[in-house]
Parts: sequence; C-alpha cells; structure tokens
Amino acid sequence: MGQIERLSRKMDNMRVAEYVEMISNPRRIIFMNFVAGLARGLGMGIGFTVLAGIVIYLLRSWVNLPYIGKIVADLLNIIDGYR
Repeated sequence: MGQIERLSRKMDNMRVAEYVEMISNPRRIIFMNFVAGLARGLGMGIGFTVLAGIVIYLLRSWVNLPYIGKIVADLLNIIDGYR
C-alpha cells in the first residue's frame, strides 16, 4: 500500500470532505450554531429549575433546625416576596 493510499484512507476516516462541505456553506454553520445555542439554553434552563427546586425543598426541610431555621425562614420569606 502506497503512501497516497494511506493518506486517502486517513482523510476518509477524518471526514475531511464533510468538514470542508460544512465550512464552505455559511448558512449551515449559522444554523448548526443556532440549534446548538438553543439546546444549551434549554438545558441550562431546565437544569437551573431542577437545582433551584431541590435547594428550596432542602431549605424547607431545614426550617425546623434551631439556628439554621431562622436564617432559612428569612430566605424563604424573601423568596416568597418575589413570587
């Protein structure tokens, strides 16, 4: 097997043709970046909502602790004020 054949196989494995095609089409790049941004934003929104729910659930369960309870109760009052 010659060097040219090996180079050709390596380039096929690297999907150079697909990459060059994508780079040569700016609309496709913009669309792919837009979709990726939407997915990231949606993931962050869902993740933050779940995390905030867990934190609020834990804070509500800690209200009965002596020293932490007053601080948590104040935080919950502040949170309820923004609803």
